[in-house]
Amino acid sequence: MSGIDIKNVSKAFGTTQVLDDVSLQIAPNEFIAFLGPSGCGKTTLLRMIAGLETVDAGEIHIGDRRVDDLPPGQRGVALVFQNYALYPHMSVADNMAFGLKNIGVAKDEIRRRVEDAARILELDGLLARKPGELSGGQKQRVAIGRAIVKNPDLFLFDEPLSNLDAALRMRTRLELAQLRRRLKATMILVTHDQVEAMTLADRIVVMKDRKVQQVGSPMEIYARPANVFVAGFVGSPSMNILKATIQDEGGFAVAIVAGTKIATRVPMAGLPASDHWRLGLRPECVKVSNDGHPATVEFVERLGERTLVYAKLSDGTPVTAEDAGNSRVAMGDAIHLRIDGARAHLFSGTGDGYHADEAA
Repeated sequence: MSGIDIKNVSKAFGTTQVLDDVSLQIAPNEFIAFLGPSGCGKTTLLRMIAGLETVDAGEIHIGDRRVDDLPPGQRGVALVFQNYALYPHMSVADNMAFGLKNIGVAKDEIRRRVEDAARILELDGLLARKPGELSGGQKQRVAIGRAIVKNPDLFLFDEPLSNLDAALRMRTRLELAQLRRRLKATMILVTHDQVEAMTLADRIVVMKDRKVQQVGSPMEIYARPANVFVAGFVGSPSMNILKATIQDEGGFAVAIVAGTKIATRVPMAGLPASDHWRLGLRPECVKVSNDGHPATVEFVERLGERTLVYAKLSDGTPVTAEDAGNSRVAMGDAIHLRIDGARAHLFSGTGDGYHADEAA
């Protein structure tokens, strides 16, 4: 399988800059997710790899070939769109075979590839049906099958699950994970859904404002966000970001929030001078307790196995906490929150993240 090397790529549409000096290396057989909000440039980058958008500056290499000057058909990639784009008058088999027929692949070879793809995707009994006779999940599998039969060096998925309902999305995520294991192919998934990215990807590329913000494994991104944007974007519910001042106690930073001290395990050594520190706390680090920081409950979200409590500290600072699934907390209650400062993060005025010393 082929890896990808993206070198200093930029793209603009007229006067609007869409990508700005993006560089990225993807290993062979790696599953990468491009994750970010709408307008961050993730789909444009995918389309540039596919050859559907030109490159204004920089280079794109797939394997040992530079491809940014090649037409899409010569790049060895297969793209699965958000919309299935199936021909309604053709059968499943004909939809999957259409691209191969156009390039003159022999009939026996087409039949073999279609049957192999149908077996992988559990479409064996549906090959004679028309798209109108299929469910949304089945249509998406046909679109994936159309990509598989090309035997590409690289699979590109542009938000392929966004048109599916929640139950189908979960099942199709599982199918994509199984497909990747069977095909052992390099894959890139564009998504704004962090659950898809966290579930499927070996590494996540978090994007915002035309640039890559962080690249790492799902848990690296979650546990050690590079900046305050990544911290707030990855995780559901979002990380609590609280205004704080810091002071040195025993070589570690102590954050002062709402007039109370929260001892962190973030080393003071190496922290930059900043007048605008923020403390980052995942909701699982803030627990409803019999003692601790006083707060008032604003809203309660019951999820079965746990309860999310949206509260305000004594100075009005909003914070999201966790309680047990059978929590009796109600809106308007006065409660206390116990904060696990050892798992806290600090963010400077520029937004850069600083994390607990793993050796501490």
